[in-house]
Amino acid sequence: MNLSNLHKALGRRIRTLRDERGNAAVVFALVTPVLVGGAGLAVETSFDYVSQSRLQSAADAAAYAAAIEKMGGSNPATVSAAASQQASSNGWSAGPNGSGIRVNAPPASGPNAGLPNAVEVLLNQNAPRFFTAFFDNTPVTMGARAVAITQTAGNACILALNPTANAAVQVQGNTNVVLNGCDVMSDSVATDAINVWGSATLHTDCAVSVGGVTNHGGMTLTGCPSAITQAPRIGDPFSGLATPSAGANQTIPNGHGSGVTLSPGHYGAGMSLSGTVTLSPGVYYVSGGDFRVNAQANISGSGVTIYLASDSHVVMNGNSSVNIAAPTSGTYSGILFFGARDGTGSNTFNGDATSHMTGDIYFPSEQVSYLGNFSGVNGCTQIIADTVSWSGSSTIGVNCAAQGMRNIPARQAVKLVE
Repeated sequence: MNLSNLHKALGRRIRTLRDERGNAAVVFALVTPVLVGGAGLAVETSFDYVSQSRLQSAADAAAYAAAIEKMGGSNPATVSAAASQQASSNGWSAGPNGSGIRVNAPPASGPNAGLPNAVEVLLNQNAPRFFTAFFDNTPVTMGARAVAITQTAGNACILALNPTANAAVQVQGNTNVVLNGCDVMSDSVATDAINVWGSATLHTDCAVSVGGVTNHGGMTLTGCPSAITQAPRIGDPFSGLATPSAGANQTIPNGHGSGVTLSPGHYGAGMSLSGTVTLSPGVYYVSGGDFRVNAQANISGSGVTIYLASDSHVVMNGNSSVNIAAPTSGTYSGILFFGARDGTGSNTFNGDATSHMTGDIYFPSEQVSYLGNFSGVNGCTQIIADTVSWSGSSTIGVNCAAQGMRNIPARQAVKLVE
């Protein structure tokens, strides 16, 4: 090849390389937006995935907290506040354009809709746009839903509602208390919220306390390996029970009622009972004096609810025989004694070994001192009071549906189900 031809060939090759570089530049210019856009979309998708996962975790935590609060008997506003606080602690924040929280107890949808021991939490959270903001600047609204339920592992037949009292449940003296198939529970945060001491013995499935448990006597647990402390609080199981109306005014013949049958109604000067007295079924509204069972009295009746106004208390003599039972149906099913919610002071239950009090002894703001050597038919007595002091020997059971009594949850757990 001569020099002229070589120059021509080199020129053609240089022009070809220039054309190829030009083509590559064009291709690169065309492909770059696609590559950048794909990378941006991938980053934004990953961000949204992480944000959605975090939102679901916040919803789960909120539902769990709300279920615990509901288990403790809190009102709907407090349940919702607990859910919001826990959601916020886990990264959720309320904001404009749809961000918010809704708490449904019971759930409004899903397989657990209407379940009374379930709580549903729905969260919305706005997420910013990045690459896709070039096409739509509206924030992305994400949603998450969680449902938690409470499950009962054990029921209580003694429940002290006071939130701070020392020895809110106290078993003392030469007492021998046997609780068959049920727990003793205290809502108090005190270190000795349940206290067994002296020569007393307590046999129960489990001792459950919001605070602590001290055993200086003989406490035997048959349903759990050790006492449960720092447990969730249990709400008042009868907080929604309406105060009964007073009814027709009644008086006790001869002032003490010996050898008579009494009718339900309002006893405005208290009830002091002596001799043999039969209580007809119904609600006895006692005010202006105590419900007093005097020495050697023999009191009987079934289908009976005795309401004590704030100025009245129960006083029973240990030499008396008391055989009374609550209604097994109706508004006050299972309720034997019902103390006013603003009452103060102490109520003393005593009786001989032939006595039976079948039903719930309910004094939400007062002490119950249980001194008698007796319990209800088939052991069906439950005590729900501000504090409980036990000095008598009794055997109590929990399978009392036939007596119209409801279960009182003690050992409970919360589980996320949706």
